[in-house]
Amino acid sequence: MKQPPLRPLVAIVGATGTGKSDLAVDIARKFNGEIINGDAMQLYRGLPVITNKITEAEMQGVPHHLLGCIGLDEETWTVGKFVGNALRVISEIRSRGRLPILVGGTHYYTQSLLFKGSLSDESLPDGEEVTMEDFAILSEPTDVILEKLREVDPVMADRWHPNERRKIQRSLELYLRTGKPASEIYNEQRKRPDTPLDQASPDIDSDLTTGTAFRFPTLVLWVHAPKDVLYPRLEARIHRMIDRGLLDEVRSLANFRISHDTSNGTPVDQSRGIWVSIGYKEFLDYQSAMSGKLEDASGLDKIKTMAIERTQAATRQYANRQLRWIRIKLLNAIWSAKQQENLFLLDGSDISRWDDLVVHPAWKITARFVSGDSLPKPTELSALARELLTPKRDYDLGRRPDLWQRRVCETCGTVAVTENDWELHRKSRGHRRAVGLKKKQENASHIRSRDLITAQTELLDVLEASLHTFAEEDCPEH
Repeated sequence: MKQPPLRPLVAIVGATGTGKSDLAVDIARKFNGEIINGDAMQLYRGLPVITNKITEAEMQGVPHHLLGCIGLDEETWTVGKFVGNALRVISEIRSRGRLPILVGGTHYYTQSLLFKGSLSDESLPDGEEVTMEDFAILSEPTDVILEKLREVDPVMADRWHPNERRKIQRSLELYLRTGKPASEIYNEQRKRPDTPLDQASPDIDSDLTTGTAFRFPTLVLWVHAPKDVLYPRLEARIHRMIDRGLLDEVRSLANFRISHDTSNGTPVDQSRGIWVSIGYKEFLDYQSAMSGKLEDASGLDKIKTMAIERTQAATRQYANRQLRWIRIKLLNAIWSAKQQENLFLLDGSDISRWDDLVVHPAWKITARFVSGDSLPKPTELSALARELLTPKRDYDLGRRPDLWQRRVCETCGTVAVTENDWELHRKSRGHRRAVGLKKKQENASHIRSRDLITAQTELLDVLEASLHTFAEEDCPEH
């Protein structure tokens, strides 16, 4: 009989609105578990509507950790700080003989926690410290941050498009935090050999080397719903958020920012942390119109409708980014760790069959995992699993600097940082239109030049003929 895994962990991933939190509670109640929040926005205190925190009633008595840890006036947690706190909580949960369950939509946090040797484990060389003054540059305009990144890490500076502020910030922040260029850290990690996880080993941590192996024996459950099902859910959720007090929280955040800016003399950095939460910035115009006591009711309704549509669009885009992270980064990392047999997709498309399609299969898989029994083959559970559980490509582009190719389109001025981006731009309608316009302009210029040359030639012919005539008249033949 197989031995149960030492220090097991269950991680639940998926796009926003797929029901991850509900499933986490169902598994926790069934297997004596406690839940660790892995959503960066839900780390902030208060603001339950904007951050979509699980309610006390929805928790059903299950302990939840790392919810509401950060005040609005505190620094945003780095991924390293999140991982350190999450590991502490996981250890405490295990000391009580309970099963830790990680759930949340910030998959960068999730992946950094799951894999030992990830970038979150990097630290400064002995004796070095980073001060808040060092990080001040991260609040500067994007072009300033990019120029600084180009000084310390030109490889990563060329990796990112000039408009990708958050990625540029992250690369520079990693350098400031570790003292090493991010590109050098990635290169070192790639050179380390893969070390598969031996779940029966009594000293699991000693078997792990880099981000290519799980930190603990881990079961990953991916709750998925296709866009045609998910989008209407997300759009309806925005209306429910408004009914639950979203606008009150927007007002509260805006008032805090004004008070902070006035008392501190420096504006809040609204490019990170709670200030980029979906539902805040989208409703600021409406909040201003309300505060200004706009008398035109129809005008106010129009502004509100636009704010709702912007929030719905931002939520859809966020869900797409989460899905891309899972399909490109997380799947490749799991396959590199040779742990694809521990990743299961659960079809959350039909809410009316939630228990049959999600909860009960998750219970069966988790029961086998925690008991040490062999797991079913993930790709055999459904057609959707067969389609989605294999990475689209066998590498993570973020860890392949040899494939980073920065190019600038001479016609459009567009910057592409990968071969795929370049090909997409070349085939785009905008590029083809710009190329066509340029050719027309060049042809027109060529025609004008040709006509000018023709005119000049004709003029010279006329002048030559005139001179010849003049010469004949001035010097008649005798």
